Formats: sequence, structure tokens, C-alpha cells
Amino acid sequence: MPWKEQTVKMSREEFVKRVTAKEKSVSALCREYGISRDTGYKWLNRYQNGESLSDKSRAPFHTANKTSTETEELILDLRKKHPAIGAVKIKKMLENRNFRGIPSASTVNAILKRNGCITKEASEAATPYERFEKDTPNEMWQADFKGHFCMKDSNRCHPLNIIDDCSRFNICSDACRGESLEDIMPSMRRIFKEYGLPRTFLCDNGNPWGTQQSTGYSSFEVWLMELGILTVHGRVRHPQTQGKDESFNRSMTKELLKFTEFTDLYDAQRKLDEYRNFYNHERPHHALHLAVPASRYIASARKMPGQIEEWEYPVGYELRRIKETGYLTYRSQGYFFSESFGNKTVAIRESHIPGCVNVYFRQFLVGRINIDNRVFTLKRAYLIDNDPRGARRD
Repeated sequence: MPWKEQTVKMSREEFVKRVTAKEKSVSALCREYGISRDTGYKWLNRYQNGESLSDKSRAPFHTANKTSTETEELILDLRKKHPAIGAVKIKKMLENRNFRGIPSASTVNAILKRNGCITKEASEAATPYERFEKDTPNEMWQADFKGHFCMKDSNRCHPLNIIDDCSRFNICSDACRGESLEDIMPSMRRIFKEYGLPRTFLCDNGNPWGTQQSTGYSSFEVWLMELGILTVHGRVRHPQTQGKDESFNRSMTKELLKFTEFTDLYDAQRKLDEYRNFYNHERPHHALHLAVPASRYIASARKMPGQIEEWEYPVGYELRRIKETGYLTYRSQGYFFSESFGNKTVAIRESHIPGCVNVYFRQFLVGRINIDNRVFTLKRAYLIDNDPRGARRD
């Protein structure tokens, strides 16, 4: 009878034992077991040579396209150093370092899987989505705080991250003690001196970016307007508005914070600087077709001024000085505008909307007053010319 798959080794042992015992001739036993004489002699020879009667592997001794041990070690070493970096980026990073013979991304992924490097989190496929981005660097910077965390000295670190919208270049990743205006100003002054001024600055509505005590404007917004920078706020409870900064925060969490302990603020800044250098200069970016952000970024041509110059308004504007209390007086009527504008000079001109006048600060429309109802109907900054959000509002 033919050998059954589940007892094939047992049948082979039984066959060779019966042959060696000369129970029957080899030909007769081959007919009984339903095998050829060549197969019978093959298993008899293996038995007599002390070899196993199990099937041998059919894999070839040499595979032409098999990844070399050295290459696999390069892949695994890079993955060990950056546990959250996937196969596509590992391949590109090794090629950027001039290593030759790096296999395809699917092969790199298979190597990672075979060596237990692929976790459920790492294998989740990213959902494609439509991206928007500015055409040139420094048209818009996105800012956000990464959620604060506790360090070994029991203090908390509040990482401030700022990303260039076009190039994804990380402008700033600073370990701050808190999230107040006082905490961020050293960082803001430093990056403006190093990288120049952006045209617009996208941030959320929280401290220190947003409004304070319903005043309409924060001190931070007024300072940026004095530098000619428009502040754009994301919609409330819509963090995806700052999608590129949120994406950086997620990458930082997976690739640094998840695997790192921080002793104190000095140690945190050192490690954030190391990650920032890796992110800008080594880590390929899918949205940049696997280029690194540093290859797409150039500093702004608009330099940080040594001091804020007085602004000259065109003829036909009425000038008013905002009181320290935040009140604006117009036609003998007081209007609460913003304490952040205290002692600043604004200009007023008739609006295209009947019964209204517009309030300007430098090159920005910052408010609109309904004279008949004696109320502000607008407290939001718009560039007078070429506002990125669309048509002029004056």
C-alpha cells in the first residue's frame, strides 16, 4: 500500500527493517508499499549510512538574491537605534549613507518581521489623506506644544515645536519650563534671529498664543504684528489644522519620548536637539518623496529687526492711541478694544460697510466698529493686502 502522509517516516522505518531482516525481497516489499525500487534503495542506503528518514529541505543550498548577513545586520542595527522607523525610511537612510545593495522596502520589511521587530503599532498602515502645503519655505510656520511630561528631577518639560509648513523643517524643539509668554519669548527671539521671519504663524487658541481674558488680542499677536507677521489661529477643538506640527509631535513621541528618560531640563534639551538634527537631516519624509526636510528649507530673507520702527499710515487715516486699559476713544465714545494694544497707535478709516469704520494697526486690519450701535463687530487680524485666507475684509 502507498505510504500515508501522517505515518510516512514510520512506514520508511518499517520498510528498511523488513528488508534488512530479509523478510521478503526488495522488489516484493517495494510492490507491497507501493513505491519504486529506486525509492526503496534510496531509503535503504540512507538507513545504512545512519541518515534520517525524514524528508530533507527542498530549499536550494545557495539563493541568488538572498540578502547578505552584513546587510541584514545594517538594517537591524538601524532599526534598533530608531525603533519606530519603518522599512521604506530605513532603506532610504542606508542609501543616503552610500551603502550599496540595499534590498527593496518589502524585503527590508520581511527582515524586520522575521527578526521580531514589527509591532502591531508599527504595522498599522497610514491612511492616505489630501495634504495642503505652502509653496515656499517661511510662508507659514506651525507651532504647538507637545504634551508635557515629568523628568527624573520631578519637574515637567513642555516641548515647544515649530515646523515650516512647506519643507517640514523643524525650526524649533525647545524644552520649556512652562507655556507662558515669558517661557517662549527667548525661543521666539532666537529662531527669528537665526531663521528670519515667516509671513504667517499658525497656532491654536491656547496660552500663550490666543486671547487673554476676552481682550480680543494677546500680547504675542501684537508683537508679531509689529514684526509684520500675521497670526492665524486654528479652529477651536480642531488640532488637525496644525496637522504638520501634530504629525511631528506624534513622530517625536514614537521615535524619542517612548524610549527615553530625561534627567532634567538641560538633559531634555540635549536629547531634543539630537532628535531635531536626526529629523531634519537624516530621517526621510514621505510627504517630501523621501527627501529630508533640510534639503527643502532655506532661511527667510526677512530679517529680525534690531528695533521696532514707528509705522507711517497713509493720508486719510485718523490716528488714535489706545489707553493702557485697552479703550479706544472715537467721536467722544469709548470702545473696549484690547489691553494688549495699550499705548499703541492705531488708525481709523471709513469702511465699505455703511455705518462702520475700520481699525488698522500697521499693515493689518484689526477691528471694525458699528458707529450706530457703538460696538465692535470684528476683532480679528487680516493683512490689508494678500491675506492668505482670501478676499480683503475692509
